[in-house]
Amino acid sequence: MPEISKRGASLPASPIRKLAPFAENAKQKGVRVYHLNIGQPDLPTPEQALDALRHIDRKTLEYSPSNGIKSLRERLTRYYSKFGIELSPEEIIVTSGGSEALLATFLTCFDPGDEVIITEPGYANYLSFAKAAGLVVKAVTSRIEDGFALPSAADFEKAITEKTKAILICNPNNPTGYLYTPEELFQLRDLVRDHNLFLIADEVYREFVYNGEPYVSALTLFGIEENVIVVDSVSKRYSECGIRVGMVVSRNKEVMDGIMRFCQSRLSPPLLGQIAAEASIDGTELYSEECFNEYKSRRDFFIEGLNRIPGVHSPLPQGAFYTVASLPVKNAEDFCKWCLTDFCWKEEEPEPEDDGIHFGGLLPGPEKPKPEFIGETVMMAPAAGFYATPGLGSNQVRMAYVLKKEDLERALIVLGKALEAYHKVETEK
Repeated sequence: MPEISKRGASLPASPIRKLAPFAENAKQKGVRVYHLNIGQPDLPTPEQALDALRHIDRKTLEYSPSNGIKSLRERLTRYYSKFGIELSPEEIIVTSGGSEALLATFLTCFDPGDEVIITEPGYANYLSFAKAAGLVVKAVTSRIEDGFALPSAADFEKAITEKTKAILICNPNNPTGYLYTPEELFQLRDLVRDHNLFLIADEVYREFVYNGEPYVSALTLFGIEENVIVVDSVSKRYSECGIRVGMVVSRNKEVMDGIMRFCQSRLSPPLLGQIAAEASIDGTELYSEECFNEYKSRRDFFIEGLNRIPGVHSPLPQGAFYTVASLPVKNAEDFCKWCLTDFCWKEEEPEPEDDGIHFGGLLPGPEKPKPEFIGETVMMAPAAGFYATPGLGSNQVRMAYVLKKEDLERALIVLGKALEAYHKVETEK
């Protein structure tokens, strides 16, 4: 049998999804699994986006332009102007999700063997895309003891070599929820300017900033206008993960021309997704405010509850809807798997599950036959997969607070019970 490539064989498994088969097996046995592992919003998509899809009057679902429908890009310029970012439609290229935006950026700006500096813990797919593009990742480490603040300029200087082409950040951060301060962003600006690097900024979560301060985009950093490339997406801010619409934003014409050639080779971004995305941009201010308030309330509730569990520590995230928490275990991946394979907890028969989403008035869907309920457990993402440095994050997990409060409350109870039971198992070994 032919062998696959070394590159394909070496790609890391996603820490977010690698335990999914164990979760499915647990569900088939009748275990209710609280999914804290993945950032899939449970809030409804804006109604005008759904209406736009319901009332499509096209007779042919045609290719769109390779850089995206112009009317969508024009609306996006109005969206960015709300954050003090002035752009032309030509400085935006629509992609098949933020993932394609990042991969296109890597393939355009790097040659195999070039180095990119990434703060760790960082979004796990950065590591996969870098390896797929033949890049070398140099990690600078943020520490849970410091609330995952940006490492010092000296730490970055140590990582920079003659092969370094870019620094990649996520702000607000996935997986930690950390929000970079203006001073930290100025530090990055100076490093990028002094070493003539690209600053690639994943700003997918800019709508979710909880400290009350105006959001500072990398696109507003003076003096490095042509060094900055922003990766963005509508997935999180409009609960539209499935329409796969993202974008690359840059004032660097050479970069945009290169990314455009990549986009031409893959033809076009999703037409139906762009229709939904365009309908979501204007007139959704109240929707965005409600989503923001809901996530902030969930954050406050969930982080407080985590820190009440003995041995658990989570800094207070200032953005996005994730946290990285340390657990009183030696190997968080083993614990996360054990929660799905060997543990379930049953207090009393809960009310039947409701498949509907009540935020925004959506009606429940049709009832589906369910196996007999035997208990509850939690699914988390082992945080070691978000670190590039082997051995780091071994006792940490990433959790997303994208469930309604009632489910978050149950998940906190179940997590506490799971830790108690796991300690007994470990003691008996």
